[in-house]
Amino acid sequence: MAKVIATISLKGGVGKTTVTGGLAEFMSAEFGQRVLLIDLDSQINLTTMMISEERWFELNTNGRTLASLFSDAVHGTQYFRLDEAIERGVSPVKKVTTVDLLASSLDLIEMQEELSALRVRGDASGGGTGFLRKAIAPVIDFYDYVLIDCPPNIGPVTLNGLAAADAYIIPTIPDHLSTYGIPQIQNRVRRFGDEIGRDIFELGVVITKYKANSAVHRSTTKRLRRDPSIQHVLPSYINESNSIAAAAEFTSYGTLKVKYGNQGQFDQFRSLATDVMTEAQEKL
Repeated sequence: MAKVIATISLKGGVGKTTVTGGLAEFMSAEFGQRVLLIDLDSQINLTTMMISEERWFELNTNGRTLASLFSDAVHGTQYFRLDEAIERGVSPVKKVTTVDLLASSLDLIEMQEELSALRVRGDASGGGTGFLRKAIAPVIDFYDYVLIDCPPNIGPVTLNGLAAADAYIIPTIPDHLSTYGIPQIQNRVRRFGDEIGRDIFELGVVITKYKANSAVHRSTTKRLRRDPSIQHVLPSYINESNSIAAAAEFTSYGTLKVKYGNQGQFDQFRSLATDVMTEAQEKL
């Protein structure tokens, strides 16, 4: 059965989506893992990173995104078809061949409000947080990993991602503003795990956009590693670089080194994928 890992942050711009997509591509091309990406963020960045904006528009027009799943949940319809919604063999990197995708939609913005109303009214079992977990159950055994890109909040869509997950990671830039919400995430996930009756393990904090010449970044990283309330900071971190920033654009690449950069960036991302898989093997 797949190990299901959610990526969550309350702060935008920390590289959450790039980390999620990069992990999937490295797990596939470097380690031969079968990965399902689930894009729950209504900004659709992970989706367009993997299949292009044009392909997303086609899927969205034909109701083949996760908006259809949540619309069915809210309105009692049955339009969502899992096999039709899964995009097979995504990624613009030629050597990445075992990554699939469940695409997001801008329509999730409205769905978030309707799911919140459903949760407040108590009209769905489990507070309306089990729709995604139930939907992907038929295919979960096909994959080694499922990576869920959650919105930058702890609303009902994110809770659906967490309810489907075995574990989570928290990407953060090592500065005061970006790290401020980490304890809130940990506490909320812990309470939500109690609510649904199972543990959701924290695999670790992922340091992103690190600047070695920044005293703030160096001191914040040390503080996070020493903070007893932060369960774990993964050993590998991702430096700030133009090539990694550009990796979010859908452009054809021959290899991961070309996409992410061959001046240390490839090695950093590969090490991060190793760290995440190692933590998942030990804790799940």
